[in-house]
Amino acid sequence: MTLSKRLRSVDADQAVEELHSLGCTDGLPVIIPTPERVERMVLASGLDPDIVIGELGPNMGVATVEKIAVNAVMAGCETDVFPVVVAALKALCNPILDITEVQSTTHNLTPLLIVNGPIRRDCRIAGGTGALGPGHRANATIGRAVRLCMINIGGGRPGISDMALLGHPGKFTYCLAEDEEASPFPPLHTSLGFSPEESTVTVVCAEAPHSMVWISNAGGPEHLLKTCAKALSNMASNNAHFAEISGVSAQVLVLNPDHAAVLASAGYGRREIQQILHETAGNTWRSLVEVVGGGAEDPDRFIHAVPSPDSLLVLVAGGPGVYSSFMPSWCFGKHGNVAVTEKIETGQSCEIPYATLE
Repeated sequence: MTLSKRLRSVDADQAVEELHSLGCTDGLPVIIPTPERVERMVLASGLDPDIVIGELGPNMGVATVEKIAVNAVMAGCETDVFPVVVAALKALCNPILDITEVQSTTHNLTPLLIVNGPIRRDCRIAGGTGALGPGHRANATIGRAVRLCMINIGGGRPGISDMALLGHPGKFTYCLAEDEEASPFPPLHTSLGFSPEESTVTVVCAEAPHSMVWISNAGGPEHLLKTCAKALSNMASNNAHFAEISGVSAQVLVLNPDHAAVLASAGYGRREIQQILHETAGNTWRSLVEVVGGGAEDPDRFIHAVPSPDSLLVLVAGGPGVYSSFMPSWCFGKHGNVAVTEKIETGQSCEIPYATLE
């Protein structure tokens, strides 16, 4: 596999401007991907630069380790987080993620990265207060590297192949860790078949976070579950109308530690929460028709917004308080807009050589 072509500029300012003019950035300033910086990033993966991770749509660009490293450098990644970026790209290149359709849909959709396992601590990937906000370098740069790969390898460019009517700020970066220490439930990745000692990244293409408020004096844990069901049943969302048709489309429920503790203290685990919300999140056909028009052959039929327990990702993150969040999804694509989890391969990198000072 041929390595990337090199650009040449007379100075750093011109180099950055050329990257902007070529459409290689997300609109924000980038770190210049010099050969030395890219080589260090590749070395941190422990992989050969020409190893192919997969093809990234809609242009079906070949995502090699070196090309991913170029984008990780531009995003400002430290070398320690590069294995997370590589694993996220493996998920994006998995055909069942439907990344070509995700990139080209008019829906406001982007990959959300959820990191689990020891690498959260090793790389300081935030899962607590403000985890999806500014100030967390690892979160910001990992998500940004993935977006730059989607632009430069996958060819997703606004108004040309990325056809989102509005988009959302997560299309710059959308990455957090599950706060496993604050969670009363087993880590998300252990519910998906991985061991606690393994590190993973779960990729699910979703809308921006929607706030869900619940105050403890409003009722007990059953009332909280009803609130979650109402939030996930938003009648103006794709999930309310199309999730049952796809049968697999994923939604994400991010419980803050206080809300998670209320449910756990009443004996509700992740699986029980998923099952109850599958059964209770949704609307009658009649009520949906009142929103979008048309006719209802069976007006009293209940249309599930969570088509199966496994189609709802439940994790704990954010600060304590009265707000949790949920991320609706799209429900389309050949495979129904599912989530994909990849193991993060760590401990494979070789020692990065430094020049000897004389």
